[in-house]
Amino acid sequence: MTVEEIAKMMDVSAVQAQNTLQDIDACCELAAEFGCAAVFCLPAHVPYLRARLDAMGLKVPMASVSGFPGGSETSRIKAATARELVEFGCDEVDMVNNVTWLKAGDKSAYVDDVAGVVAAAGGRPVKVILECHWLTDEEIARACEWCVEAGAAWVKTGTGWAPTGATVERIALMSKTVAGRCQVKAAGGIRSLATLQSLYDVGARRFGVGVGSARKILAEA
Repeated sequence: MTVEEIAKMMDVSAVQAQNTLQDIDACCELAAEFGCAAVFCLPAHVPYLRARLDAMGLKVPMASVSGFPGGSETSRIKAATARELVEFGCDEVDMVNNVTWLKAGDKSAYVDDVAGVVAAAGGRPVKVILECHWLTDEEIARACEWCVEAGAAWVKTGTGWAPTGATVERIALMSKTVAGRCQVKAAGGIRSLATLQSLYDVGARRFGVGVGSARKILAEA
């Protein structure tokens, strides 16, 4: 892959609690330099991100998160967050699934939770963060099936807040399970070009990467 092809699959992000406004600035600068797929920040800072992108004349998609990082807000709150993000001008929404409902086998509550955000996003792509660190392979596969049923455009490995995130084994399992019915995003622990390439090889087509690691990977490429 060329540097440009890698950048076009990279969601460069500042979604950690310790990230600063300067980190958001750095995301915008990286996206301007390389043409990244999207720029992500936490919901409270989306207006700042919008202003920065507009000031730079940068047309890169803007995105944020709902139910992040724990996933246990009520479904009504998750949907309301997604609607507000759309009002702010977000082009994509990544939401965290409800791990408790998934583990309990409560399909109705889980699917309704995801579907509510999908509806609130108004046709914009919704990526469902499974937070695979806490799941068995069986639960990962179950989540993928239920997310497809709920209308998600993507399933995603993690928030980057859990101890582990994207692995070759998890991406391979998710890709096999969704079988082209939605797409797979890798996030959490992607800090080298070799890691990104290995995840691409088993089916990941978007990569959520913190701004520091993103610059390192693109420089390496």
